[in-house]
Amino acid sequence: MIAQAPNILQAGTISPADPLIFGFWKVPKSVCATVCYQAIKSGYRRLDCACDYGNEKEVGEGIAKAIQDGLCTREDLFVTSKLWNTYHKHVAAACQRSLDDLQLSYLDEYLIHFPISMEYVPFDKKYPPEWLNLEGKMVLVPNDMCATWKAMEELVDQGMAKTIGVCNFSTQLLRQIFSTCKIRPSTLQIELHPHNSQEKLVRFAHENGMNVTAFSTLASSSYVELDMATADDSLMTNSVIVDIAKAKNKTPAQVLIRWALQRNTFPLTKTTKDERMKENRNVLDFKLTLDEMSKINALNKNHRYNDPGVFCEGMGTFFSGFVVFFYLELQKKLS
Repeated sequence: MIAQAPNILQAGTISPADPLIFGFWKVPKSVCATVCYQAIKSGYRRLDCACDYGNEKEVGEGIAKAIQDGLCTREDLFVTSKLWNTYHKHVAAACQRSLDDLQLSYLDEYLIHFPISMEYVPFDKKYPPEWLNLEGKMVLVPNDMCATWKAMEELVDQGMAKTIGVCNFSTQLLRQIFSTCKIRPSTLQIELHPHNSQEKLVRFAHENGMNVTAFSTLASSSYVELDMATADDSLMTNSVIVDIAKAKNKTPAQVLIRWALQRNTFPLTKTTKDERMKENRNVLDFKLTLDEMSKINALNKNHRYNDPGVFCEGMGTFFSGFVVFFYLELQKKLS
């Protein structure tokens, strides 16, 4: 029988005990090493990285300095990286590149970034490869996601990763992995916030013993400058969130992070400002009532801000039904 995912707010159920995650998406390379160091100094022990973020070398520099200065040991940290779409047939090489850039001998967690397989781009030609190949085109290639997962399992066997998991996977895709895997995914990382609560997917993951990481915890905040959201989408000014924040003597961001924690998900946030790091961590000294949780839950409108089914169409590729059916439909189209 598969055990339920642990309650992350219950003492002694997770390691590191702190459930808060610091992310490096969109952190500029010029300040990334310093930001990483400051995040660790502020108390973060869970660090979320990815090849695609283009700053793993700088994160590695920050980690090395923090360890050298005695802020933490390697064993204190839980470092995550991710397999990019172009490397589904080059899993070990991709993981090793991340390890080299991060100056680590192992990852605590390695995740498949998207259930999307794209044309291989050689490491020495373009790194990170991003969404386009050397000709500036997005080229999808047929791939069995279970074969990718088998290669991920080999990373654990080789000691390159302690745990493995997935990002942006649907229930159907998880069931497919479960049907053939030797090592079950330990984590599902998905976009989660009150505008996109994904209650059934979170429940399914928890019932199958998976931890759930919530990225874009503050919803639209990171997407306005990318033209993937507007100022009107902001939850920071939503009256429900603002009223609860005032009642708790907290900020709207703290309320959103606390909402994520009380759903038994690991909230992932990022900032380049020391004061925001401290603010985002000051969420363990209050609780939202059931009524307050219900009011926030009612804001759901099943809206993703980070959706390849939308932004990739502008690059000449249409991901029909990405969230639920993408992989199955892709295999049909390419078979």
